[in-house]
Amino acid sequence: MIDSTHASPERADVRAVRESGRTTVLVIGGGINGISTFRDLALQGVDVLLVERGDFASGASAASSHMIHGGIRYLENGEFRLVRESVEERNGLLKIAPHYVKPLQTTIPIYSTFSGILSAPLRFLTHKSGKPKERGAFLIKVGLTIYDTFSRDGGTVPRHRFLGRKKSLAELPSLDPDIKYTATYYDASMHDPERLALDVLQDGRAAHPGAVALNYVEAVGRDGDSVLLRDRESGTEFAVSADVIVNASGPWTDLTNEELGLQSRFMGGTKGSHIVLDHPELLDATRGREIFFEHSDGRIVLIYPLKGRVLVGTTDIDADPREVPVCTEEEIDYFFDLIHHVFPTISVTREQIVYNFSGIRPLPRHEDTAPGFVSRDYRVEVDRQGAVPLVSLVGGKWTTFRALGESLSNQVLDLLGRTRTVSTAGRAIGGGREFPRTEKAKRIWIQENLPGAGARAEQLLARYGTRAAEVWAHVEQGPDAPLAGGDISTRELEWMVQNEMVARLEDVILRRTSIAFTGGANAEVLDEIAEALAPLLGWDRERHDAEVEQTRLLLNERHGLHLPSRARG
Repeated sequence: MIDSTHASPERADVRAVRESGRTTVLVIGGGINGISTFRDLALQGVDVLLVERGDFASGASAASSHMIHGGIRYLENGEFRLVRESVEERNGLLKIAPHYVKPLQTTIPIYSTFSGILSAPLRFLTHKSGKPKERGAFLIKVGLTIYDTFSRDGGTVPRHRFLGRKKSLAELPSLDPDIKYTATYYDASMHDPERLALDVLQDGRAAHPGAVALNYVEAVGRDGDSVLLRDRESGTEFAVSADVIVNASGPWTDLTNEELGLQSRFMGGTKGSHIVLDHPELLDATRGREIFFEHSDGRIVLIYPLKGRVLVGTTDIDADPREVPVCTEEEIDYFFDLIHHVFPTISVTREQIVYNFSGIRPLPRHEDTAPGFVSRDYRVEVDRQGAVPLVSLVGGKWTTFRALGESLSNQVLDLLGRTRTVSTAGRAIGGGREFPRTEKAKRIWIQENLPGAGARAEQLLARYGTRAAEVWAHVEQGPDAPLAGGDISTRELEWMVQNEMVARLEDVILRRTSIAFTGGANAEVLDEIAEALAPLLGWDRERHDAEVEQTRLLLNERHGLHLPSRARG
């Protein structure tokens, strides 16, 4: 995160928290798991303050593979509880967040019949990587059969199927002709992880007047039952006391504990990188499916059509949370190699990469366990040595965020001596409420709720779900002009500022829209949106220029772009 050198006036919600100086639960970390816990506590009527040092869902939560999945490969780790919970949560999210979570057909290319039968049990028992050994059809069949048994939920997703070489190549003609089989099953895609996190956050804010969330506010110290907070926008520092402190800062949990005066060694995250390609031939070759397979080094990788682009990932490399994760040239070479492995006739060049991203998974410390075998499950550590309990979340992943939030909330409620009154199971999230499930229902909903939106209607519904009706009502109240080639408009941007806690230009470019992800973030677009934001956020020319420059540097240094600096005449 690039700090602004141009301080802003103190925001009204920050001022209110500073003047109050008190909450019941303080949650540090605004990734999806901190947000889920915030929402769950708010639904119980608990006063809860969430603070995030960057923008919401801007860290590990923004660096996901955009999937909600049961984790078939976790079966080999023996994590049956996690797989069962993940499949159940995947099925649940298809129902409660249908605006962002959709069924995803997934195909595994397979090159052998019996490979891995001896090495897989050894990996299961030792969790050491050893010499990579490809998983053959028999082993994959066993895994998918077990996977299906966890997925019996009224046909939420179809069961898996196997095809031989001939039928596989008929369905996916660009696949490597040396394959012997393909296995196809269903998981789920998550088109806009940052917006889904924001939707969960908005539900929490709306659930209870004592639920407050602040971005760009960091925890920098602790004194008794108070935590010293710093507003990174205005530079203001202030203390807030709480009855329970929750550290949900993901890969940075140990670093946050250090700021709070607690030495811990809970985390051992690994780096995962992705590239996004504007490549029509590769996009067509996927036939709308995710291609999910094991590379020659034993690493699970994916090629995934998304937003008219192709997402390719991911790596799994030990990482230091003190260092900013970036996608390296070696990782890009690795991705190109795996694309060639599966689609040998399709060439890929660096010029076709429109965006890349990298993040650190919030995994537990794993010593000599191979990164791919580190548990993706979560646990909670409670330190009672201070004036109030300090609860640290270790682990967690996107798929299980609802269940994790409920579990962590239960532990906090126990510490408070309170009982649960509301469950989030089956509770629709934000714009998923009354979301139209069929094309006919969608047409009717648009006619009734987005009159006059025309070609923008589909875009608004995809971006906000049924919250789009509220957005469109605001857009229609005044003069509106397109921005970024029609990806957003001036009135929609105003709605974002008023309702989605936009504080910086990067919030819009990277997280409230898909402008950066799809390759639309050029110098002109940055300047245009900054110009529109300036009067909404009270920026002077100096702050406007600083925002453009900081966002340009962020895109270049963290996301592989090469945007030139724009000199003002």
